[in-house]
Amino acid sequence: MTRWDEDEFTANDLLLDRELIDCHGMPAGRVDDLELSDPEPGEPPVLTALLCGPTAFGPRLGGRLGTWWQAIGRRLRLVSGSYPNRIDAGLIDHVDRLEITLLAAREHLDSYRFRRWTEEKIIGRIPGDTT
Repeated sequence: MTRWDEDEFTANDLLLDRELIDCHGMPAGRVDDLELSDPEPGEPPVLTALLCGPTAFGPRLGGRLGTWWQAIGRRLRLVSGSYPNRIDAGLIDHVDRLEITLLAAREHLDSYRFRRWTEEKIIGRIPGDTT
């Protein structure tokens, strides 16, 4: 087991790029950015949500590649809703070194929306053995 000194790590170190696991142990996405509260003077910010998807990851990339990545995310929007995909911090059950376990099923998360669409519209239409 790895021991971490809390003073040496930031929220970015502990949360960004972690895989999201739903309440049934299934993959549900990956953390691309964080949403923090706007604190009062002298107060620390509080984590309000985990952000996922190309519109969250694009600004982290920066430059032309980041702008291109965000544009792809905006064009692939399937339904109206919040972008980037937002997972309320209240849904976080457990955080460890590699993953974040959530209290919700992936089917109910915006971060899973594109994968579900891909499975239904593309993968599901490929002919072949379905067993």
